[in-house]
Amino acid sequence: MGEQIRLNTSGMHCIGAYLAKPAGAPIGGIVVVQEIFGVNAHIRHMADRFAAQGYSAIAPAFFDHIETNLELEYDPASFARGKQLVNEVGIDRALEDVASAAESIRSSGKIGVVGYCWGGSIALLSATRLGLPAVSYYGARNVSFLDEKLKAAVQFHFGERDASIPPEAVQRHREAYPGMEIYSYRAEHAFNRDVDGRHYDAPSAALAWQRTLAFLARELA
Repeated sequence: MGEQIRLNTSGMHCIGAYLAKPAGAPIGGIVVVQEIFGVNAHIRHMADRFAAQGYSAIAPAFFDHIETNLELEYDPASFARGKQLVNEVGIDRALEDVASAAESIRSSGKIGVVGYCWGGSIALLSATRLGLPAVSYYGARNVSFLDEKLKAAVQFHFGERDASIPPEAVQRHREAYPGMEIYSYRAEHAFNRDVDGRHYDAPSAALAWQRTLAFLARELA
């Protein structure tokens, strides 16, 4: 079980963050990057899972820049609100928050980033702009940034039935980053989100989790 902390960001502004610590000495640190629904139960659960594997895991609450402690549901109204909020927060501010979160757990060792949905695209940009190894789960906005050069390794996970990321978009990833691990699963978007039975696919999520842990063990060693 983690704890809520305050995280310093640029401009003397603080936001919240969920911090999950391992039982023993950390083997590294993970910045867990939210979907468009905030640092909700699913994101906190993922941070707890990384902590159980020995990592210090922190999930910065980007939406605190706009509205404090906001957690959205998975209904159409919340989806629309989430899209509005991510546009208000913006990519630059989100990356600044990732950098601040990474710095806050720097004593844990090497730091990586794992992001989901919108966070998957922020994870990619963490590798191109911040030089942090990253795992990107179904980042629908990735295609806009595939011309950026990687400063760290990235692992990608996509659902073959994801209407928001067609096969040609996944192929563009392979062409842009031929040396990176790019995996596809017989699943939809958000197949890792186990609190949402409409999209969750247990076999795909389990395989992606094992691949994620292997990547982190290698890149953060």
